[in-house]
Amino acid sequence: MSKSKQFKSVWDALEDDPIRRENLKLRSALMIAISQAIESRELKQQEAAELLLITQPRVSALMKGKLEAFRLDALVDIAHRLGLHVSISVAA
Repeated sequence: MSKSKQFKSVWDALEDDPIRRENLKLRSALMIAISQAIESRELKQQEAAELLLITQPRVSALMKGKLEAFRLDALVDIAHRLGLHVSISVAA
């Protein structure tokens, strides 16, 4: 019987490149926070699009968790437009 390897996150299991893995983790965390903020405000996608200065299809992609559609800097901009505070800590 083989042992299953356990991972701290799904990204650790799916991505071998440590740089890309960290980028995916950050983008994923931001997308979750943004989606939750939109849902908690009960914004329709068109309302969210106007507030966030993006198109409604981009809001749809965001709400569906399509990571490949968003760069980290774009997600930071969107989060700030929602009034979310984004910070990054760096450790050696």
